[in-house]
Amino acid sequence: MSQTILSFGIPSGSLQDATKELFARAGYSITFSSRSYYPTIDDPEIECMLIRAQEMARYVESGVLDAGITGLDWVMETRADVHEVCELIFSKVSRRPVRWVLCVPNDSEVQSAEDLQGKRIATEAVNLTKDWLEQQDIQASVEFSWGATEAKPPKLADAIVEITETGSSIRANNLRIVDEVLQSTPRLISNHESFKDASKRKKIENIALMLTACLHAEGKVAIMMNVRQEDVSAVTALLPALQTPTVSPLSDTGWADVTSILDETVVRQIVPQLKAAGARGIVEYSINKLID
Repeated sequence: MSQTILSFGIPSGSLQDATKELFARAGYSITFSSRSYYPTIDDPEIECMLIRAQEMARYVESGVLDAGITGLDWVMETRADVHEVCELIFSKVSRRPVRWVLCVPNDSEVQSAEDLQGKRIATEAVNLTKDWLEQQDIQASVEFSWGATEAKPPKLADAIVEITETGSSIRANNLRIVDEVLQSTPRLISNHESFKDASKRKKIENIALMLTACLHAEGKVAIMMNVRQEDVSAVTALLPALQTPTVSPLSDTGWADVTSILDETVVRQIVPQLKAAGARGIVEYSINKLID
């Protein structure tokens, strides 16, 4: 019986390194070559291809790729009919969604989207912008921008719709945000037919499970400690656990092992409280994956 190969799109450009890092944390090693659009991966059932995020959804939709990672914004921009497997909240700078925002020069008289009636808007996301304007009942001319969009106003356009994570580029170009068009995060998407194939669907879902497990573990740590039985209630009451802490009896009668998962940010406050409540042998350790 021949082996089923899953063709998988890796987004080139700004998300490429972040995607490689996420896959590495999930247990997959992806190697890029400067002269090839076909990265190697240490899984014989996956064949990778580097594709621009802007084009990913349409190649997945057409069946050239079984699955891939791209932003919700580009799925909407290309109006591709694909199956969304899961959301993956990661990006090149932060773990926040990227934003498509409507911007004008700082000295523009435009104060709201309604003020752009009959005006010109430059953007790379033409369909996204047109759909948003239609929802706002605003009639404006939307022109595709081939680059340097921030430099278009005021001579080449009255406003722009541009993507931003931190807003630094917007401010650096003396622009201000008038409105938000869309918040977008990366998604794992699949071709509908591929997702109906049992073996490919299982492979795609396994990838999704491992990637989301890594993201769920971000900012979390595990903490374990020894506690006298009479102090267990006091100690566990202090733990803001994801679920009820695990309490296991130790061979030393009268003592229990207490283990819990919590946000890393609360450790420095909670450890002194745990010690004061009777916990001993407190150990904190990182976790790589968290599967509900």
